[in-house]
Amino acid sequence: MVPFGGYSMPVQYTDLGVGESHTWTREKCSLFDVGHMVQYHVEGPGAEDFLESITPAGLKDMPPGQNSLSTILHPITGGIVDDCIITRLEQGPKHLFYLVTNAGCREKDYTFLSEAIEKWDNTMNPVVHLRHLEYNGQPFGLIALQGPLAVEILQSALSKSCKVDVSKWYFGTAKHITLNIPSGESLPIVASRGGYTGEDGFELSIHPSQVVEVTEMLLNSAGKDKLRLAGLGARDSLRLEAGMCLYGHDLDDTTTPVEGGLSWIIPKSRRTQESSGFNGAETIIPQLTPKAKGGVGVSRRRVGLVVEGAPAREGAEVIDQDGQVIGKVTSGCPSPTMKKNIAMAYVKDGMHKAGTELQVVVRGKKRKAVVTKMPFIPSKYWKGGSTPG
Repeated sequence: MVPFGGYSMPVQYTDLGVGESHTWTREKCSLFDVGHMVQYHVEGPGAEDFLESITPAGLKDMPPGQNSLSTILHPITGGIVDDCIITRLEQGPKHLFYLVTNAGCREKDYTFLSEAIEKWDNTMNPVVHLRHLEYNGQPFGLIALQGPLAVEILQSALSKSCKVDVSKWYFGTAKHITLNIPSGESLPIVASRGGYTGEDGFELSIHPSQVVEVTEMLLNSAGKDKLRLAGLGARDSLRLEAGMCLYGHDLDDTTTPVEGGLSWIIPKSRRTQESSGFNGAETIIPQLTPKAKGGVGVSRRRVGLVVEGAPAREGAEVIDQDGQVIGKVTSGCPSPTMKKNIAMAYVKDGMHKAGTELQVVVRGKKRKAVVTKMPFIPSKYWKGGSTPG
């Protein structure tokens, strides 16, 4: 157990080592307790426009039951306050959104959001309400089922009154479901198809009075041959293989979405100065066009690396063939799936193309590193077709 974000968090459980837990997730299914994440409701007539003012998300085109990764942005600089998941729960005059942010940014995010809403309200815009998702002072739980057996496990746990086929939900879809628990039918649970491992799976937001009961039911009903608990160690190596960023390491207040390789979160409808209207657009929009095509571009880029020899950890210098420092590693570990050492780094623009040979300084020694496309292994998100992928 380790302290993180005000919680005691499990690095691993006694029945499986980190590498074994990682492999179990890829082959079967793991349950992660991610209740340390911060869950909000953002609602009111101005909620949609407010969220579009602080993120580059295209919410006007998002139907109820849909979610997307986005970033909360600083004004002018376009630096990332935090990455987040935004889900539209209700449309119409209420405009109810479900927002999930990182535990490590809990205080910073709440201060930023509260001040932004106060400024929004003071300029006579339609009202916006921000509230933590909790009951009697207790936060809602959040657990993640991740792995190829996730659909089977969740489907078998649905209550009789919940007539849905979870296998037909696409990645990025969210629905209200109820589960069959020992005390009867659960309270409504917001289930989102997605996760932080690159595997197919679901994240379940659960009423605080039933978090333990729901979790134990899933573990007991699935059995240890299908579902095991997994901790932070496996979660970190899984997300790195999937090319996913960890805030405070691969993203921070000085990084723009374009530098972070997240240009894809900015929809076409928000890619001009006239249509953008979000914090930092004056910095971010010009960065979308590379210098070679007449734009401003960026001076650094986030890349994946495969490193020979010892694994490269956060802070290791990246150098070119002439010995010049051109960047730094932000995350790194041995890949249980690839049986190679992988890392994420920021390097000088122009040195970011796949196949570029660089070096990383590990324990005072230069190690060969090759720029590699991410994700390092194919993601298995369900986007339609005969099999997840």
